Amino acid sequence: MPSRFREADLTRVRTVSMDERQSSVSVNSFAAPVALGPGVDALLGAIPDLFGGRDFRAAVQAIAASAGARRPVLAMFGAHFVKCGLSRLLIDLMERGVVTAVATNGAGAIHDAEIGMWGRTSEDVGRGLEDGSFGMCRETADLMNGAAARGRSQGWGLGESVGAALCDAGAPHRGASIAARAHDLGIPFTVHVALGTDIVHEHPSADGAAIGDTTLRDFRILTQVVCDIPGGVVLNLGSAVVLPEVFLKALAVARNLGLAKGPFTTLSVDMNDPYRARVNVVTRPTKQLGMGIALRGLHELTFPLLWAGVVRAMARGGDGR
Repeated sequence: MPSRFREADLTRVRTVSMDERQSSVSVNSFAAPVALGPGVDALLGAIPDLFGGRDFRAAVQAIAASAGARRPVLAMFGAHFVKCGLSRLLIDLMERGVVTAVATNGAGAIHDAEIGMWGRTSEDVGRGLEDGSFGMCRETADLMNGAAARGRSQGWGLGESVGAALCDAGAPHRGASIAARAHDLGIPFTVHVALGTDIVHEHPSADGAAIGDTTLRDFRILTQVVCDIPGGVVLNLGSAVVLPEVFLKALAVARNLGLAKGPFTTLSVDMNDPYRARVNVVTRPTKQLGMGIALRGLHELTFPLLWAGVVRAMARGGDGR
């Protein structure tokens, strides 16, 4: 029986080309890993062992220790993390074997895919909303919705599907794409979508069955990562709602299965103090065992420092002091 209510006809939407769409973020402005000399040691050493400085040191030590012990380090990032130009630093930690699994939301995957394929992302929402062009880039929709459809037919998760699509297309900037590099490295990359929240859902090519199937599979993949998290670290890099909620449910399943009982460290990095990031990542999961840390600051400042601290700590054999 059809719905009693009318539906908008998405086949009538007017799309635009990526060539026409203006983007405010370019891969040319992205941070890149650099050689860390004695000056970096001096800078890190100048951070006081008090308050946020103490938390920063504890976070560096926890990540380095987990990596040194070959325990999981799960990095969950929101869309703004990509727009701040930090993808290559996260990829560097993946390539070093520090970060062993990555998760994002639908918007994070879209920004990452646009960077990988076209080297630019992030449109002017206000301007596009006024003339109805916001989110109407057909190439982005074809890429993301096509990946979901292919992934469903192959039995893949959405993250693997996007990574494979970028690699198979020979994306010109795949070295700056977290999804593409995760696919190359064989690292789990999961995408957790809320239907109706992403620009590609505005297009008639969006297939709810395909998106739902692949993103639910990614939930199960992430849950398996969380099952093995004792002794490891979970980083939440700027997701205020979706990823903290997904992580909490994954942890609930893991503990229901009798797993993820041992201590681990959680770290939330954000310029604000989002409620769900604080309670679902920092406090509740580590209430009985482990350690929860919250670092406040702009991503483009805090994450390069965190990256440098971890790289130097690994060079010293895991001593983050």
